[in-house]
Amino acid sequence: MHSTTDWESWHTDYDDPSSLLSERLRLVQRYIADWLDVSAPRPVTVLSLCAGDGRDLLEVLEDRTDAGRVTATLIEADVRNAARATEHVVRLNLSSIEVRCTDAGTSNAYHRAVPADLVLLCGIFGNIADDDVQRTIAATPQLCNENAVVIWTRHRRDPDLTPHIREWFRGHGLEEEHFDAPDHAAYSVGVHRFVGEPKPLDADQRLLTFIK
Repeated sequence: MHSTTDWESWHTDYDDPSSLLSERLRLVQRYIADWLDVSAPRPVTVLSLCAGDGRDLLEVLEDRTDAGRVTATLIEADVRNAARATEHVVRLNLSSIEVRCTDAGTSNAYHRAVPADLVLLCGIFGNIADDDVQRTIAATPQLCNENAVVIWTRHRRDPDLTPHIREWFRGHGLEEEHFDAPDHAAYSVGVHRFVGEPKPLDADQRLLTFIK
């Protein structure tokens, strides 16, 4: 990955509960919690690409008595963020959650982690080329179990790519359930449900490369 951003420092905005990043996080966490409520009590699998320190999922699981039914794979290339995610998992005592410190841009990173019931694509689409966004969305049938849910984020600054993103998801068998685009902020959060046929994972695919 060729990112020029210090992703550990980037996370400091989460320390301010009034920041737009924290606001977006709370919205993503609400959708994760809602999905867990609807899917209860069955066991479920989660895949988080470019997971950072994993707080979107892990902070939700902190408050749940049924966290043990969740099997999750968090993929994060930044060693410091992956270490913090691992520490959080240890504190929660959840042996069914794996943190993989590796490049989520290649499909080999997802070996034995797919298909998943929930796929998190948060903090990705604003940091990669448009072609990579489209390529990643096209690969979602390889990541999703039947009836899986995908949660994604993207800013809406000019040129706003979100209309294309929403259409690309629809074109690959994912129906939109929610799209939040608040007037006071440039972020957006989308929730799509996979209604197509899952596909086997193709090895050695390059899906995305961070350019910011």
